[in-house]
Amino acid sequence: MKALDPGIKAPRIELPLLGGGKFSLAESLSKGSVLLAFFKISCPVCQYALPFIDRLSKRVGKGLKVIGVSQDDAKSTEIFRKEYGVSFPIALDELGKYPVSNAYGLTHVPTFFLVNEDGKIEQTIVSWSKAELVDIDKAYRDGKNATSPLFPASEQVADFRPG
Repeated sequence: MKALDPGIKAPRIELPLLGGGKFSLAESLSKGSVLLAFFKISCPVCQYALPFIDRLSKRVGKGLKVIGVSQDDAKSTEIFRKEYGVSFPIALDELGKYPVSNAYGLTHVPTFFLVNEDGKIEQTIVSWSKAELVDIDKAYRDGKNATSPLFPASEQVADFRPG
């Protein structure tokens, strides 16, 4: 099975959040679109990508919420969050079983799903794709938080990195 394609209804998600509480995709979609960022802490491409996803999360307006979905335990995920400067909420998929990752057809991490307010997958990004994240930034950025480009010309950022 491969990662779910755009146009498909996103599977339901209800997972515990790192630090307490619960994440419900349905509840979040009532407030706007959601970018799901599936990752594993030992993945080098995830380590590369998530700080940029965090940058994106700080630039977008109320129309988009970024949620990480970790395939690791809470303690290891918290260490990763601190080490890589990730500030957006992170949900924890069930260790060993990974019901949400499996429902979304993950074969590689990182994998990102942009889910629109209607609950349909609008965009699927497997691995790191700079251009696709620039497109998401353009569509959802908040002018007061994002007056400069997501990736300044002076910054060396890979166009693509396989996961």
